[in-house]
Amino acid sequence: MKGFSFSVLFVVLLGVLIASQTLFVVKETERAVVLKFGEIVREDVQPGLHFKLPIMNEVKKFDARILTMDSRPQRYLTLEKKAVIVDSYVKWKIDSVAKFYQATSGDEFVANRVLSSRVDTGLRNKFGERTMHEVVSGQRDQLMTELRDDLNRVAQNELGISIVDIRVKRIDLPPDVSESVYQRMRTEREREAREHRSKGLELAEGIRADADRQQVVLEAEAQRDAEMIRGDGDAKAAAIYSKVYTQDPEFYEFYRSLQAYRESFSGSSDLFVLEPDSEFFKYLNSSTRGGTK
Repeated sequence: MKGFSFSVLFVVLLGVLIASQTLFVVKETERAVVLKFGEIVREDVQPGLHFKLPIMNEVKKFDARILTMDSRPQRYLTLEKKAVIVDSYVKWKIDSVAKFYQATSGDEFVANRVLSSRVDTGLRNKFGERTMHEVVSGQRDQLMTELRDDLNRVAQNELGISIVDIRVKRIDLPPDVSESVYQRMRTEREREAREHRSKGLELAEGIRADADRQQVVLEAEAQRDAEMIRGDGDAKAAAIYSKVYTQDPEFYEFYRSLQAYRESFSGSSDLFVLEPDSEFFKYLNSSTRGGTK
């Protein structure tokens, strides 16, 4: 009985060993190739459970997801021979597993090194064909699209990978160039400030002159209106005086005399001496007699 149990256990272990040597699993995120003594016999093995010959076959698995290669910032020259520091990255994935294995032995580091060299050469050429303004703002998207298409054809033929995207994270100027650009921008802004300040002073002088002119015009118009109102008032006053004079000439003369006396003797110490037979008393006597009557 013990011998039978040992035999069963041996068979089970042997079956597990054989299964581990003949079966392999490829995950959804992987692709694989099967080698026979180092030679590819099965390309682009899809996800799932697969068989292989023990000892004779070897399985190489690769990541089938989109990978990112982050390049180090590099210095390039534009069409005007101006230096820029470019920081970029590339997204790629394995397109042909067999070609990728043959070109890189399945080493992603080798693929990144070759791809980095290609990207560096492509960026150097593309930046050398464009001006500073074009690479910074005007044609950056077009530059990236052209470089991606060119590099994708080369990468598929040489490495068996496809370029999903190439992007420039940032473009900086070297420190010495940045300082000169800053000084030039500062000088330009100061010049614009002086121009605006000069225009502001001219505008202020114009506004001030216009305000002075309007002030003179308003004062002249006010003076004219005042003279007209005063003349109209004097005319009305003269008409009233004339009407009163026609009604009682003696009283009008008497009133005018009183007005003249009031203006002549406005002080408290002034003394006014009249003779008893003056016109003032005559008018008072006549007025009293008229009132008595």
